[in-house]
Amino acid sequence: MNQQKTISLNRREVVARILRDRNETLLVTGLGSTTWDAAAAGDHPNNFYLWGGMGGAAMTGLGLAQAQETRRIIVITGDGEMLMAAGSLATIAVSAPENLAICVIDNQRYGETGMQDTHTAHGVDLSGMAASAGFNATETVWTKEEVEGVIPLLYETKGPVFVDVKVTTDRVPMVLPLRDGTAIRARFRENILGMKSY
Repeated sequence: MNQQKTISLNRREVVARILRDRNETLLVTGLGSTTWDAAAAGDHPNNFYLWGGMGGAAMTGLGLAQAQETRRIIVITGDGEMLMAAGSLATIAVSAPENLAICVIDNQRYGETGMQDTHTAHGVDLSGMAASAGFNATETVWTKEEVEGVIPLLYETKGPVFVDVKVTTDRVPMVLPLRDGTAIRARFRENILGMKSY
């Protein structure tokens, strides 16, 4: 179990910082708030937004990492979504994709269903779970200085990498990106492969 510290990070600022120097990194976002965070940081054709796919972000990232071995893949998802897909940590660790990083924006709440506590609010340590599964590098982040420290981990360290960023429950404005799943897939595919999908 992790030691509880004071949570002061703003989710929107954290995601904007992580994506600031992304260059051609491919991004998968989890259901809800992390999709809005990524959209607020700036829509990008390398963003693959999951709508209605709770629990699927990490495994989508794994499939993408296996299909695009020369590209860096970052999954940004929430703690509720990651808890729903806890078994994916074992699958990712065994698959050992060197180009995959998972970043959990952890407000310790189920934001999409009424802000009930998640298990991370009661000491469940997602980074510890990833480490036990066999991830190459894991970290739990509480401060702006620590956010800066994990940027190279997310972008450069041999994966799989897992970072859990503790953020406040402060409300932030909803920023909705493209919501048409077919259009998101087509744009993403065309941008990566240079070919249209019909």
